[in-house]
Amino acid sequence: MSFADFKKRSKNSVSELASKMEKMDEKKSYKDDRFWKPELDKSSNGYAVIRFLPGTQKDDTPWAKYFSHGFQGPGGWYIENSLTTLGENDPVSEMNTKLWNSGIESDKDIARTRKRKTNYVSNIYIVSDTANPENEGKVFLYRYGQKIFNKIKESMHPEFEDEEAINPFDLWKGANFKLKVRKVAGYINYDKSEFASCSPVSDSDETIEAIWNKQYAVSEFVNPSNFKSYDELRDRLNKVIGDDMRSSAPNKTETVEDVKVEPQYNGEFDKSAKESSSDSDNEASDALSYFEKLASED
Repeated sequence: MSFADFKKRSKNSVSELASKMEKMDEKKSYKDDRFWKPELDKSSNGYAVIRFLPGTQKDDTPWAKYFSHGFQGPGGWYIENSLTTLGENDPVSEMNTKLWNSGIESDKDIARTRKRKTNYVSNIYIVSDTANPENEGKVFLYRYGQKIFNKIKESMHPEFEDEEAINPFDLWKGANFKLKVRKVAGYINYDKSEFASCSPVSDSDETIEAIWNKQYAVSEFVNPSNFKSYDELRDRLNKVIGDDMRSSAPNKTETVEDVKVEPQYNGEFDKSAKESSSDSDNEASDALSYFEKLASED
């Protein structure tokens, strides 16, 4: 660029810089359109019919299972996947062990708030979604917790002899899953969810093949390359809690919407109702369940 051109361009420099600053200030959406979740009404109730799919040829199982941590400290939010997913040491798990073994009940309470959460990801086919009918007939990824996974296991290993075992992921002999979400005593509950009778996902093999080909590889969610190193996680943890492992969140509690996060797993961070205490050990908290690999940067 010549000096003459530079001088001419400088006349518009203010407006150009202002425009760039506006773009920088715009809130970025990290929503991953591959994922589906049920839409809840004002009473936190929701209903949809989905079909769990068998996964791609790249996947060993129709689901990916991983552990994550999500909590707030004086230095912001810690929202990371746990290296225990890979069978490796994780700084939060090590810290929680120290807190739990201290013998102090308040330390145990802190460890409980920072405990790891169990997450599963599977491919699903949307059979019915009255809240968003445009989703029907499409394939998505679905993130869920131990409560729903237990229902999958129960369908494969029924408790009573008059119940027939099924493979809910089978495209022909599987079954649709009626997802029923309720709010019970102020907490999200999935207990009424159930599998329907066995049926093919479609009467046409051509349609079934098209559905099968639209699946996403869930193995990416447990790929070691998508996890931060121990040192990176330790540094982030130290930034969040400071020098005192007993540090808690500041008096002014941020909502999840206030937190700036960057995706590592192309997940989304969602805040909704709490889950029941009976489900909390099994079903990832709805405030943190819809994220895969998120890095929190304040």
